[in-house]
Amino acid sequence: MNLHAKILETTAFLNDKISTDIDTAFILGTGLGGLVNELKNSFTIPYSSIPNFPGSTVDFHKGQLHVGNLAGKSVILMEGRSHFYEGSSMRDIGVPIWVFKALGVKHLIISGAAGGMNLAWSKGDLMMLNDHINLLPDNPLIGPNDERIGTRFPDMSAPYSSQLNSDLKAAADKHGIVLREGVYVAAQGPMLETAAEYAFLRKIGADAVGMSTVPEVIVANHCGLPCSAIVVLTDECDPQNLQPIDIPELLKIAGAADKELVKLFKTFISQN
Repeated sequence: MNLHAKILETTAFLNDKISTDIDTAFILGTGLGGLVNELKNSFTIPYSSIPNFPGSTVDFHKGQLHVGNLAGKSVILMEGRSHFYEGSSMRDIGVPIWVFKALGVKHLIISGAAGGMNLAWSKGDLMMLNDHINLLPDNPLIGPNDERIGTRFPDMSAPYSSQLNSDLKAAADKHGIVLREGVYVAAQGPMLETAAEYAFLRKIGADAVGMSTVPEVIVANHCGLPCSAIVVLTDECDPQNLQPIDIPELLKIAGAADKELVKLFKTFISQN
């Protein structure tokens, strides 16, 4: 089945279950599922039940799609995502985003966890992406392009919507939430970086490093879906003082920051 046919099949499946127009789609990354509990009149569909939806093999990515009402708006939430390092193809990772566009979603908001490399910032800080560096070895647009889905050569001079970023910043200011702004670099994973690699990534201009987000952003720009992204800085990646990774500690930090993220996202939705 070609990509366009997959998108049509998945969109038709979801349209049969969704009775309202969806305003905003959210991708909830590692340790960031608190927004699900804020939904009203919601229902849940496991990814495994959705045609062509990529699953997740990571224990703390639940792999569920939630549809409901948030702050007076209809929203759709991806609780967990698929990563390239899990063996998913980049095109499969992009399918949910193309489907959101086909469903009529107006905005895409992405969240995730990342390693902080800007030593002026701290663990637990939120960083809004104002640009990115893609070091992944593949991307969802490789291969034949279908103009019904998106343009062959999408412009990436401004991959993150300035309007959405401004609105998220205003929502953060309303609650006194410190929202850093910086450059995210996407690395393949699943291993974490060495000290020399962190030093290199910082030298090329990155403030944070993660293993996701950029493929979804590329697809959003391909199909004309305005997007924004915020990551929680779950560890301090100082090449001069690098500590072994502690996954439970990272999840704890993400969970604490998630409370601030929920407030920010609810305010954003209510004002858009």
